[in-house]
Amino acid sequence: MALEKITQVTGRGVFVPGDDIDTDRIIPARFMKCVTFDGLGEFAFADAKVAEKAAGRLHPLDDARFNGASILISGSNFGCGSSREHAPQALYRYGFRAIIAESFAEIFFGNSTTLGIPCVKMSKQDIASLGALIEKTPASLITLDLTENKVTVDDVDFSAEFSMPGHAREPLMNGRWDSIADLVDGIGDVKNRVAAIPYLAGN
Repeated sequence: MALEKITQVTGRGVFVPGDDIDTDRIIPARFMKCVTFDGLGEFAFADAKVAEKAAGRLHPLDDARFNGASILISGSNFGCGSSREHAPQALYRYGFRAIIAESFAEIFFGNSTTLGIPCVKMSKQDIASLGALIEKTPASLITLDLTENKVTVDDVDFSAEFSMPGHAREPLMNGRWDSIADLVDGIGDVKNRVAAIPYLAGN
């Protein structure tokens, strides 16, 4: 089955500031009692939202100005802590299709990119500038271009470079980001290889 080639992601953004935002904060453990990942999106940042409300503040994901945002911007070491796959699954089902941060926890990064969610690293200064821009003009469209390693914003003089390891970036651009789908597509080659190995072929 052919997968989408992800060379660009365009959408509105939301800035969720903070460093070391772990997977339990992204999706609290009590919501992981599910057979499938369907429906997890509504619980993304559930406890963080409650905490902000108790402090008399509004969590960015509860702010109507950012409804429909598909690009998440945050700080360093995003997705640290438990390796639960539910975290990127919850973000995907919330509607996020790209994440920009200063850095990512390695397992979270891998789980996200195999869902087709580009996770790109940008400097602290550029993230702060982008966050301020989004706060001022929430409806602005952000474009993340994997071919040029660049983030731009429509109708605004903003352009910043990002980095993403080639081993994750190239599969996204070539439509080979899901390893299971890649295996299914190549099942003929797998069978041929098995047949060529005597002890697997029963010889």
